[in-house]
Amino acid sequence: MGMSRQCLAPVIIGMLLMLPQGAAFAAPPSSNEGVRNGAIADNAAMDFGGGSADGFEDDFSDDFGDDFEDGFEDEDAADDIAIADPLEPFNRAMFAFNDKFYFYFLKPVARGYRVVPVPVRRSVARFFTNVQAPMRIANNFLQLKMKDTGTELLRFGINTTIGLLGFFDPARAYWGLRRKDEDFGQTLGHYGIGPGFYLVLPFYGSYTLRDGTGLLVDTLYLDPIYRYIDNLWIRLTVRGYNMVNSLSLDRDTYEALKRDALDPYAFVKNAYIQHRAAQIRE
Repeated sequence: MGMSRQCLAPVIIGMLLMLPQGAAFAAPPSSNEGVRNGAIADNAAMDFGGGSADGFEDDFSDDFGDDFEDGFEDEDAADDIAIADPLEPFNRAMFAFNDKFYFYFLKPVARGYRVVPVPVRRSVARFFTNVQAPMRIANNFLQLKMKDTGTELLRFGINTTIGLLGFFDPARAYWGLRRKDEDFGQTLGHYGIGPGFYLVLPFYGSYTLRDGTGLLVDTLYLDPIYRYIDNLWIRLTVRGYNMVNSLSLDRDTYEALKRDALDPYAFVKNAYIQHRAAQIRE
């Protein structure tokens, strides 16, 4: 099944040992470089990892906005958030690569895919959101958020059965059970692990060392797509389809960012850092 989890365990441990406690790797305070008053363009526009597509449910606009506004309400707090970027030349190169991949391949494919009716695409997005429930359940539990763990368990049970494998979301529509997003990067942050340095991954977009480690752990141990699909090409096809379906429902967020930002790289970096800090504070 791809790369052995046992072989990767030392890599994960090594990455964790490199992570700073608190702000050991924090960069000196700097300006927001254009991020003000909640003006943010979602990193998901450049996140090609094919993760949860919750933002594109029937009510995806509310979730999408809420997720990214909460972290920017306190402008003074946002001003203090900064992390080191020692790999900036590499990161900018990867950002440029992702940018070209987005505009010349991913976005055209997603636009062509829009021939599929919107209700169908939203149902597919809900299905993939439901598939990722084990990651949310496990990370809520690891953070001892028992109420949210219970909410995610109920959502998974209801949507898998009554919601026909998650293609529908009766848990929210009829019981008001909202998604409780948590990942292993947030779990590490919850227990005081610092973000480490900033990193841009090809196809995946913005991360920090901590969040990249979290992505690795979530993928290897909690992602049903990785755990139960042995064939690499089928796995990549499933992830690619999820990515295209999600992007087909996006409202040109990244295009708006590029149009309004003097330095899109700096804008995305700061937006991502502040958004993740807000998620961990919750």
